[in-house]
Amino acid sequence: MPPTSLLLQGGRWFWARKWVIAGVLVLGIAAGLGVLRWLVGPEVAVYPVLRSDLVKTVVASGHVETPFRVEIASQITATVAEVLVEEGQSVTAGQPLVALDQRELQAAVVQALATSAQADARLRQMRELTLPAAEESLKQAKATLLNAEAAFQRAQELATSGYGTRAVLDAATKDIDIAKTQVRTAELQVFTSTAGGADFVMAETQLEQAQASLNEAKARRGYATITSPRDGVLITRSVERGTVVAPGQALLVLAPTGAVQLVLAIDEKNIGLLSLGQAALASADAYADQRFPAILSYINPSVDISRASIEVKLTTTKPPAYLRQDMTVSVDIEVARRDGVMVVPARTVHDSLTAAPWVLVVRNGRAQAQTVHIGLRAADSIEILSGVAPGERLVPIAAGIRAGQRLRPVAS
Repeated sequence: MPPTSLLLQGGRWFWARKWVIAGVLVLGIAAGLGVLRWLVGPEVAVYPVLRSDLVKTVVASGHVETPFRVEIASQITATVAEVLVEEGQSVTAGQPLVALDQRELQAAVVQALATSAQADARLRQMRELTLPAAEESLKQAKATLLNAEAAFQRAQELATSGYGTRAVLDAATKDIDIAKTQVRTAELQVFTSTAGGADFVMAETQLEQAQASLNEAKARRGYATITSPRDGVLITRSVERGTVVAPGQALLVLAPTGAVQLVLAIDEKNIGLLSLGQAALASADAYADQRFPAILSYINPSVDISRASIEVKLTTTKPPAYLRQDMTVSVDIEVARRDGVMVVPARTVHDSLTAAPWVLVVRNGRAQAQTVHIGLRAADSIEILSGVAPGERLVPIAAGIRAGQRLRPVAS
């Protein structure tokens, strides 16, 4: 048979069996790849042992709260004339918040002013009139006494010499006694009208009482304007114009400016990890990318049995401006830290909760089982104390690789 015919027949034969031949070729290639895969191993994403800082945190959520809230109330019973602020408004110390009707209070001040002026006039009268008059009366009484003494002396001499009568002497004696009484009376009048005397002290006391009443009336008039005791934000307003308020009735609630607290509920299983003074990073859920520092300042001594949690409070002395009362926050409390240690992903450590944890290390193209000693656990990272060296590559548990199996490591 000519060669051309043979070629034609062979071509027809291959063409008729093209799918069979293609299948055989595919199977051959697959078998070859399988053998190659068996010889060099599968590709596996591995993780290197790194040296880095490892921080263990307790994560919880809570809300913002000021260390205390100030309830602002009226000190007198009165009708509200005007409310000068709105809920949510920032206020400063001394800023007027509520104005009360002060017509009666003003009338009381005017009356107290009149009483004070009257008492002051009484005291001035004591100094300018009563005392000088008493002093003049004393001078006159003393002069009368001198005259009475001289008359008594003459009457006594005459009676002794026999020229005077007993009646004249008795009259002179009576006159001198009256003059002495008048002097004593004038002296008492002068004494009571001078500083320390009864009348003067009484006038001073009346003036002091009047001034005290005036100060009280002015103070009560001052209560008609309720002011902010300190800087802060008004978080509650429960008063309107025309309301009749009474002493002690809370009208506004103020959240003071300054340090704020973050109140959290921590799962009781983490109690042993917490201690006062631990640092934390917090963020409001509404501003998750803006974190700020805080310090653990309070741990409740009792556990909430219904929630199996414990309340803790963190303090931040420089809260960001966007924080609001009762705003939801998320907090990471740093409970342990290791600097410059060997760290591996938790997904590469087998039996990590047992006494004999181990890893698969890539050595000479094979996965080799290696016992390790582990230290701090933090989230998805584990500290390795010994067993592997920095830079060695570990096979993750999920890869399904057995010890001794060949593999082709690929950086994850």
